[in-house]
Amino acid sequence: MTNLESTTFIIVGLTKEGRKFRPSDWAERLCGVMSAFGAERKMKYSPYVGPGDYNGEKAVFVDGRLGELEPMAYRFMLNFAQDNDLQIVDGVCSIDGKK
Repeated sequence: MTNLESTTFIIVGLTKEGRKFRPSDWAERLCGVMSAFGAERKMKYSPYVGPGDYNGEKAVFVDGRLGELEPMAYRFMLNFAQDNDLQIVDGVCSIDGKK
């Protein structure tokens, strides 16, 4: 990634060696870190981070705008992927365009 603060990326639930990342709800847990209680008293995911599927695998979609608004949160997401040796797909789509 060249410009970390503006790159949209996807964390795919596969290690670089192709093994599935566990536990099976890892994407929801990771996105839960970025959740907040809304006015209706329900937890709501950040508009910049969300769970989904990418090519049939669990994934977390990270909107590059997060890097501009909350650089530490953006780096946390990127570091999580790197620390767990997970595949990262750069600049594929925004959170609104999840596959």
